[in-house]
Amino acid sequence: MATNKHAQIRYNTLDKCFRNPGRQYTLEDLLEECNRAIYGFDPNSEGIKRRQLYDDIRYMESEQGWSIELAENIKQGRKRVYRYVDSNFSISNQPLNEADANHLKSALLTLSRFKGLPQFDWVNELTIRLEDSFSLTKETKDIISFEENEYLKGKEHITQLYNAIHYKKVLKIKYKNFKSEEPQIFILHPYYLKQYNNRWFLFGKNRDFENLTNLALDRIIDIEEANGQYLEADINFNEYFEDVIGVSVNEVPIQKILLKVSKNAINYIKTKPLHGSQKIKEENDRFTWVELELIPNYELESQILSFGDNIEVVHPLNLREGLKERIELLLTKYKT
Repeated sequence: MATNKHAQIRYNTLDKCFRNPGRQYTLEDLLEECNRAIYGFDPNSEGIKRRQLYDDIRYMESEQGWSIELAENIKQGRKRVYRYVDSNFSISNQPLNEADANHLKSALLTLSRFKGLPQFDWVNELTIRLEDSFSLTKETKDIISFEENEYLKGKEHITQLYNAIHYKKVLKIKYKNFKSEEPQIFILHPYYLKQYNNRWFLFGKNRDFENLTNLALDRIIDIEEANGQYLEADINFNEYFEDVIGVSVNEVPIQKILLKVSKNAINYIKTKPLHGSQKIKEENDRFTWVELELIPNYELESQILSFGDNIEVVHPLNLREGLKERIELLLTKYKT
């Protein structure tokens, strides 16, 4: 098959040329048209050469492509002219070819890894239809996996919550916090589902509280649809979570946090930043000074503690002292 880079642009351009009754296209003309279309999409592209153009045409003629039929023995001087036998033919009017079906199947198999999400319930059915229609191989070896806990408690609620957000339904949620002896009842206007650290969280508005309510799905006991007018919210959740790690958004100002990172851990921090605000301030042979600008929360503390003695909080002092207390408490548990 031809190279994938800009491939569909080239196929669509060739298709238009092959069915154009008002002009005769030689190989040089086709090459010029393809490169013009590519440059229009990607000005930095180097375009293609004749060999790539030959490969594209052979692919379009193949069964893996669209089985196009080009007229033979049409000349412009000594040069061959490329034109469809049937000027009404177009690859845009054809069903999926085998290669496209295989690509789509691979994408569907990747989506099917997100088990439990309602918007992907149709994936398995469509995959089977593709296999039957195109005689695709039914046994597909896994070549990619995502971090996912299939046995996570609360996943069974995702479909109902997703639909409630989509259709703007008020919910009555029975919820039991790990620290509470008795469950609570929340009348919630649901807005957003977010996954963090393999757990799912629901964000919505409870009229009893000024701020958004955050409920962990694994602590939800029951969900019912409630009466009442749905309370709309104009919240950009990408911006809402921009200044935090995880799902805990505390009502405190953004702070500059200075970390002292050991040589053993700095490459991990560089390749997987703790937060989008991360900046490398200074480096030497033993330590690197790293700065973050965000709202401190429990998830940030957990991230820092996960690096053990390889990260030290230098500033602010309240975060440093809070971590110190947690470390001292941990130390007492291991003293014998």
